Amino acid sequence: MGVQMSHGQRQRPPLWCGASARPDCPVSPAARLTATLDLIEAIAAARRPADAEASAWFRAHRQIGESDRGPMLALAYALLRHHARLGWWLERLDLPDTPRHRLLAWLTFDNAAPGQLEPLLRPLPAAERTQLGKLRGTTIAHPAMPDLVRLECPDWAAAPLTRRFGDRFATEMVATLAEPPLDLRVNPLRSTREAMLAELRDLGLDPEPTPLSPLGIRLRRRLSLARLPMLKTGAVEIQDEGSQLVAMLLDAQPGERVVDFCAGAGGKTLAIAAQMRNRGHVVACDVSEMRLKRAAERFRKAGLHNIETRLLTSETDRWIKRHKHGFSRVLVDAPCSGTGTWRRNPDARWRSPDQGLDGLVALQSRILASAARLVKPGGRLVYATCSLLPEENEHQLEAFLATHPDFRPVPAGTILPDLRDADHLALTPAQHGTDGFFGAVMERVGF
Repeated sequence: MGVQMSHGQRQRPPLWCGASARPDCPVSPAARLTATLDLIEAIAAARRPADAEASAWFRAHRQIGESDRGPMLALAYALLRHHARLGWWLERLDLPDTPRHRLLAWLTFDNAAPGQLEPLLRPLPAAERTQLGKLRGTTIAHPAMPDLVRLECPDWAAAPLTRRFGDRFATEMVATLAEPPLDLRVNPLRSTREAMLAELRDLGLDPEPTPLSPLGIRLRRRLSLARLPMLKTGAVEIQDEGSQLVAMLLDAQPGERVVDFCAGAGGKTLAIAAQMRNRGHVVACDVSEMRLKRAAERFRKAGLHNIETRLLTSETDRWIKRHKHGFSRVLVDAPCSGTGTWRRNPDARWRSPDQGLDGLVALQSRILASAARLVKPGGRLVYATCSLLPEENEHQLEAFLATHPDFRPVPAGTILPDLRDADHLALTPAQHGTDGFFGAVMERVGF
């Protein structure tokens, strides 16, 4: 169900051009629709994730203001969330699978007036217009649609997800299709949750405290991030409640030496360092220099000065051997399939792991075994993913413990009381309203 790019699509003249164009000056619906098609084509043609491509596209079109960006992104992401179903309909109607046809099909399902679609319909042959017109008055769901198409589940993930959820499979998949709320984490070095809730109410928003994280705030209404001044001051960070709980699972204490082994953009590192009250030492490791540079800027803005960034050449970098048994806490937020983030990154479900699931599981195993060397006796190792697949979670933990008798599992419920008797952190969109996360705690008891 790939999307085709017709010859010359990327050669359209610049959008919002002309002497009268200025930032955040709303434009006509027709112009915005044409611009949205350009954005959708850019996302379809790109090899990088949709959020990164959209950010780059808007940077190249700075004349498009906030009042237009939100609706454009919402429409682009609606197509991503209905990717398989739109492709199924286009195949059924014998229409080319292009971004233009996908957009027209979705808008027709969404009951847009024919006149509104004219700018997009005009270049199409009459026969294709007629076929698209057959969608009017129907819904995107159809009785003949295969279950995996209806649930937007890629073939590569269907079997492991079915094993994980059993008769809850359909319920869990439907939950991954919903648009997620905006979760914020309060930086306790800069403010309190009560103060931030009050400020957000003063802005005319309707915030609510997250049910599991004591530092989380949830905003269910889509809004421009420019409306949140507390983001600029570092008083809050954007972080899904599930991700906040993974950082809390590490239970890092002030004065300890801690490693975030796969730090990425630094979201969990920020939470860990703040939990330590800016005391002690945190090392944020990653194999990407660019990610670490972006993370360092976030650390500075948040007022955190106990974090060191460390670029690794691989999971077996010499730095690991030199610091063997040198840390009280080590977090391994392993690279994974990302199945738990499909609500937030709907395009990710159609990108299977480059090395296949087996190759990804093998990489996770190597990373976990190497990072474990950093843990001192009595110290703790936390393994986490944003995956829903047992192969990357419970099976990975079982394999590690079987080959590392000097580690013992620590029940997650003893660290996060709201988890009660849970052995692990195991969150899903359907059951907890968060992204899907797994987290397991292990303690080094000997050599």
